[in-house]
Formats: sequence, C-alpha cells, structure tokens
Amino acid sequence: MARQSNHTKEILRLGTPIMLGQMGVIVVGFIDNIMVGQYGTQELAAASFVNGFINIAFVFAMGFSYGLTPLASGSFATRNGKLKTLLKSSTLLNLLMGLLITLAMWVCLANIHWFKQPEELLHLIKPYYRIHLISIIPLIIFYGYKQFVDGTGNTKVGMMAIIISNIVNIIFNYLLIFGKLGFPELGLIGAGLSTLLSRLLMLLILVYEVHWTKRFKSIFEENRATTGHIERSSIEKLGKIGIPSALQLGMETASFSIAVILVGWIGTIELAAHQIVNTVSTLGFLMFYGMSAAVMIRVGRFYELKNPKEIRGVVRAGFKIQLIMALTVMTFLLLFRKYIPKIFTNDIEVVELAALVIFPLIAYQLSDMLQILFSNALRGLQDVKFTAWAAAFCYLGVTISMAYVFGFVLGYGIVGIWSAFIVGFTILSSLLIYRYHRVLRKLQEDV
Repeated sequence: MARQSNHTKEILRLGTPIMLGQMGVIVVGFIDNIMVGQYGTQELAAASFVNGFINIAFVFAMGFSYGLTPLASGSFATRNGKLKTLLKSSTLLNLLMGLLITLAMWVCLANIHWFKQPEELLHLIKPYYRIHLISIIPLIIFYGYKQFVDGTGNTKVGMMAIIISNIVNIIFNYLLIFGKLGFPELGLIGAGLSTLLSRLLMLLILVYEVHWTKRFKSIFEENRATTGHIERSSIEKLGKIGIPSALQLGMETASFSIAVILVGWIGTIELAAHQIVNTVSTLGFLMFYGMSAAVMIRVGRFYELKNPKEIRGVVRAGFKIQLIMALTVMTFLLLFRKYIPKIFTNDIEVVELAALVIFPLIAYQLSDMLQILFSNALRGLQDVKFTAWAAAFCYLGVTISMAYVFGFVLGYGIVGIWSAFIVGFTILSSLLIYRYHRVLRKLQEDV
C-alpha cells in the first residue's frame, strides 16, 4: 500500500504541472474562440474549420516528439550519458518532420476546394490557415524540448513556458482582434498572429532553460553527458516510438478533422456549434494526457530498470487518479452544458445546438480516458506499433464510417457525427488494455 501511495504521489508531482500547462492551452483556446465568436459567427465558423483541420499537423507533431520522453526518462534513470545525444537527434528529426508536415498542409491549402466548405468562409479561412502553417516548425521543435525536460522530471519548466506564452497570446488577441491601444483591427488574422507569437515565445523559453541555466547544466553533469552528437541508433529509437505515436495521435485528430468537414456539409450554424464543443472537448483530453504523460515517464523509467511489478503499480495508480478526473469532467459538463456555449456566442441557434451536442461528449469521457492512459503506458514500454494499427482501425475505419451513417444515413446530423466517437473510443480502449496486459506478461517472463 505504501508503494502504491508513492506511485500516486510521483504521478501527481510529474503530471500536475503537465496538466496545468495543458489546461493553459485550453484556457487560451477558450479565450481565442470567445473573442473570435464575439467578433462574428462567420469568423468562429472559419476558425472551426482551420483549427480542426490543421490540428492534425499539430497533434501529429506532438505525437512524433513523444519518442523522446521514455528514452530521456530511461537515460536519466540509468545515467547512461545519452541525454545530449537524444536531444540533438530529436531536434534534427523534429525539424525534418516539421518541413514534411508543412509541405503536406500547404498542398491542402492550395486545394482547399476539395473540402467543400461554405463559399462565404473561404476569404477568412485562407489567410488564417497560412499563419498557422508558419508556426508548425517552431511548434514541433518546442514539443521536442518539452518532452526532453519532462523526461528528466522537470515538468514545471514546460508548464511555465506554456503559461507565460499563453498570457502573451491573450493580450495580443485582445489588441489585434479588436484593434485596441492603437493596434490595427485584424479580426481572425489577429488571432492567428498572436498565436504564432506565443508559440515562438514558448520555444525560446525552453531553449534558454535547457542550454543556459544551472539546473540543466547540473543534470547533464550528473548524467555524465558528453557534448553529444547525433547517432543513428538514437534516431532509430526515436523514430521507432515517435512515428507510431504520431500516427496514433494524428489519426485521432484526423477523425475529428474529418468530422469538421462532415459538419461543414450541413451548414455554418452547425460548424460554429462544432467549434464550441470541440474546444470544450479538449478539457478532458488534455487533462488525461497530462496525467498519462506522467505515467509514461514513470513506466519508461521502470522499463529501463526491468521492473514489471513497479510498472503495474504505476499504471494502477494512474488509472485511479484519472477515473476521478473523468467523473469530475462528466459531472461538470452535465451541470453546465446549457451555459458553456453562451460564453462563446450570443447566437441562440448555435447555443442550443452546442448544448445538445455536449451529450455525446459526456458519454465518451471514460473510454477516452482509458485509451489515453493505456496508449501512454505502452509508449513507456516502447511498444507502439499495435497502438498505431488499432488507432487506424478505430478512428479512420469505425469512427468515420459510423459518423457518416449516424449523421447522414440515419439523419441525426451533428449529434450523430459526435456519437460515433463513443463507438470508436470504446473499441480502441478495449484493444489497448488487452495489449498492455500481454506486453507486461511477456516482460515479466523475460525478467
């Protein structure tokens, strides 16, 4: 019991700063959409499409950077001297991946007509999309640095970088969207520019922290880290974990982004309501990912130490913590579902529709928490290929097909599209739980 309590304390110590940093992202997302929604319904609908679509790139980038976390955690635990090598190798890989993602997203922009969005929104969508393209490379490099500092147990560093940059984002949102204090009134473009500025600031803070502070100088010395150089073996390990992780997270986001496209076929009111609910949905998603990242760090540590008993204890403690979190989120959404949309817009049609769509969001919180927890546990165990295949089947196969059936064939519209995620998350969480127990049994047999 004492050991279980220790795991709980460590997960909370590591996970709380990550979660608070993620919550900072949520707050900025809320404020972005509140300000844009107050500026105009068309602007909110355009932001819905761009944010939902380009989030595929951002989440894919975040998933790719996850390859560094368990490796940095293992290196930090065993003091094998590889910390600087891992950081340099990760930065190079992230830069190359950022270039590829930017190119892919530019092709989509050049052919925006493929996605059949309302014509009246295109003049807003295109410039806002271009600004987000510019921020892909600095963001993916930031993610790499954040996973590095998290892997060494310094999760408060990433939290502070995110919080500071978010404050800057809020200030410049106000100045640039509405044209205050002598700044030009840029509307949706102003929101995009302030987001770009905040992402550049996040990266600069972490680069400074890792390369120019005594904290990390002592960490490198304790780890017996050399000046480090890029190694093929390190790149292969990073890619082995990072690519499947990126595919999993990218496919999850892709399913929501495809849902945006499907909702856009229905109309502008539905698209605005979707943006509100999608923003709210990040409440549980990023909270679960914050605590699950702590589980991944701890599992990665004990995996390198070849201790399956402690791994099991970590995951069990993580489950108990996140079960309480999931029930709390569900209760909050149920109690305030009629009031939350009013924060974003005064359009009565949008408010009423968004309040209705929150019901399926509530329904999938538990299965969403489980798939996030066990996918991160498997990353810590450096077992990610199965997760990628399972995600492809559940997100792009089951969820999207069910979204079309529920939304259009059965005629339930946007509520049907969101209800499809209940099915996809439930199947995926079941598959990942099965895989986790199988991998852990094998590890125990090998030890």
